[in-house]
Amino acid sequence: MVIKKELSVSAIENGTVIDHIPANHLFKVISILGLDKIESMITFGTNFISKKQGKKAIIKVADMFFEDDDINKISLIAPTAKLNIIKDYQVVEKRSVEIPENIVGIAKCFNPKCITNNETITTKFKLAGKDPLALKCHYCEKITTEDHLEVL
Repeated sequence: MVIKKELSVSAIENGTVIDHIPANHLFKVISILGLDKIESMITFGTNFISKKQGKKAIIKVADMFFEDDDINKISLIAPTAKLNIIKDYQVVEKRSVEIPENIVGIAKCFNPKCITNNETITTKFKLAGKDPLALKCHYCEKITTEDHLEVL
């Protein structure tokens, strides 16, 4: 028996591929990176079979390369994500995301009494733990855990 392997999503000539996104977090990643507001060609898919994750999502963005800070934002909700930089249809660089030490404006403090939930103030957190994820609020000093994480 011959098993035929095909690409489920077409290749891009130049750009960035974000792979190994948890399937249920695809649209959060699109939102965090502002991909819903750009004009480049974007291909995305979800519920692809993954040996490590069960199901995964993928995003391909043509002619766009991200700064490390932008990509590392997604680590809060997709810590398993991998980036492939594509040039002339070839992978020229592979990177993993890393949770930044300072998280500004992308997560909500779980404390309802925090000033960031009651006034127009940008949220700021320090990384308090990676596994499990824990973020310490700059203002109220409460710890927001992965279970209570809400991405803005």
